Amino acid sequence: MADKSLNKTELVAKIAASTGQSQATVDAVLGGLFAELADAVGSGTKVSIPGWLAVERTSRAARTGRNPQTGATIEIPAGFSVKVSAGSKLKAAAK
Repeated sequence: MADKSLNKTELVAKIAASTGQSQATVDAVLGGLFAELADAVGSGTKVSIPGWLAVERTSRAARTGRNPQTGATIEIPAGFSVKVSAGSKLKAAAK
């Protein structure tokens, strides 16, 4: 596991410094990116940035589960999840 992490504020500051844009501009662009990503995935559209990542909505079938406190069997309804796949450039950067 990575010992370091980068939160959104730090990411915005780094991008602003490397591009010469203001932090407010970078923050607005990231906000727009995440909003469009959420809208696309919510509507079932796959978002792909070749070489970097792909994000898509996946379906989960209904299944039987167990309540860990009581041991009672429960029915878990069908639903959706999100799958994020790393692209080749992102995988290469992790080496």
